[in-house]
Amino acid sequence: MPIDWNRFDKDLDRIIERSAEKTDEELAEKAASLTRMTADEIRELLPSPADVKKLSELMQIVRSAKERTEKMNDIAANSEKFAGIILTLLTRLA
Repeated sequence: MPIDWNRFDKDLDRIIERSAEKTDEELAEKAASLTRMTADEIRELLPSPADVKKLSELMQIVRSAKERTEKMNDIAANSEKFAGIILTLLTRLA
């Protein structure tokens, strides 16, 4: 089933606005729906709502229908924004 990214972004923005210092359950559940991680893992790895937003933007690129080269170019163009998220995810895999 394709993801409606506009709706997803609006939902995510609404959730982020409601969250305070830590990622709340609803935000973690929404982010977990994009990954193979659980909501608990999301909260542990990405306690900041801003980081969860960056993860969703990164996942939007990864799951897009674009060619691999286009995806790599999009990630490279936003490398400063995604660097912390990528490092966190790769550290988890290491």
